[in-house]
Amino acid sequence: MLVKDIMQTEVVTISPLATLREAMEKMRARKVKSLVVERRDAHDAFGIVTYATILRTISAEEGDIDLINVYDVCHKPMISVPPSMAVKYVARMMVAQKVQRLLVLDGDGMAGIVTMNDIVGEVLAMAEKAHIHDAAD
Repeated sequence: MLVKDIMQTEVVTISPLATLREAMEKMRARKVKSLVVERRDAHDAFGIVTYATILRTISAEEGDIDLINVYDVCHKPMISVPPSMAVKYVARMMVAQKVQRLLVLDGDGMAGIVTMNDIVGEVLAMAEKAHIHDAAD
């Protein structure tokens, strides 16, 4: 199975110049736990900001969420994989790097995102199909 078979193609992004308040509002409105931070130019890398990152920043800095930009707290560069990569290697990479989300890049363009939940969901679906097939025999 390849990344392109399980990735999510609708990626919620945010400007690096957005405030933490704007990021949290967008996450809540779109019902996501992270946002891909857009590149500032063609030579820049994509980043990621998560609820956990924002909460750690607010707690550590005791900062005003209207004065801190996403760019100041995002993780950058976001680890990326090609759509043609085997999911088993992506899972190993996620475990080794201790990340739950990877950006899927097709050339220089964003093709989607793959999460640990996507992989676990697919593994469970495959196991269920195998179980049903075994029970029918």
